[in-house]
Amino acid sequence: MFPYRDDNPTLATPVVTGILIGLNVLAWVLLQGMGSEPYLSRSVCELGLIPGEYLGRTPPGVAVPLGESTTCVMEAAGGWYTPLTSMFLHGGWFHLIGNMWFLWLFGNNVEDSMGHVRYLVFFLLSGVAAAAAQTFVNPNSAIPMVGASGAISGVMGAYIVLYPRVRVHMLVVLGFFITRIAVPAFLMLGYWFLLQLLGGLPTIGDEKGGVAFWAHAGGFIAGAVLILVFKDNELVAKHRALAGTMHGLGYRER
Repeated sequence: MFPYRDDNPTLATPVVTGILIGLNVLAWVLLQGMGSEPYLSRSVCELGLIPGEYLGRTPPGVAVPLGESTTCVMEAAGGWYTPLTSMFLHGGWFHLIGNMWFLWLFGNNVEDSMGHVRYLVFFLLSGVAAAAAQTFVNPNSAIPMVGASGAISGVMGAYIVLYPRVRVHMLVVLGFFITRIAVPAFLMLGYWFLLQLLGGLPTIGDEKGGVAFWAHAGGFIAGAVLILVFKDNELVAKHRALAGTMHGLGYRER
């Protein structure tokens, strides 16, 4: 299932969401060489979050293979900045495009709920919380972690709290059969969150690479909690009133 739009209008231009997408694309082009070597591996090793290195649990000098001819050499301790820099790096084109699509789809309405500056702080905090969750589950891991999906999961967690009944339109592909469906956000995002939990259970203590399921789950929970503090009730009320006007619904404020 792939979401392609929602029935949620916006009050203002999602400036910060656009800037975040631009920064991720710039990092992919300028720092990661659009996936070419040695830029990709160098950026992942130097700017990605490596839990064991960050916590000082992996012995310095240990070489961890990233591919057939590339290794990351562990240092005494990872840079303090890697929980932040890692959320602007990606491992491939599909990783980048998929994350940026989800950020655009759900980020514009969440930005609407709190304003530009608060949204930026919210996004970064969600990303750090996601990195902390993955690090907590696999504290000895020497595998670099990169991607904006932890922070974007926070955006999705905020969305399900703010707009649980807004319809999300999705493409459903079953072999050669392709159809479109629209479901409430709480159903689509709740199903996605359940998949992260089920996918994460076998990875507890696992030192292999792959999807950082616990970063997704941790970011989602963090976003669902942080939105209670970061949302602007007046903006949320205006947003819901606009949605009601566009879709013929009535809202009563209290």
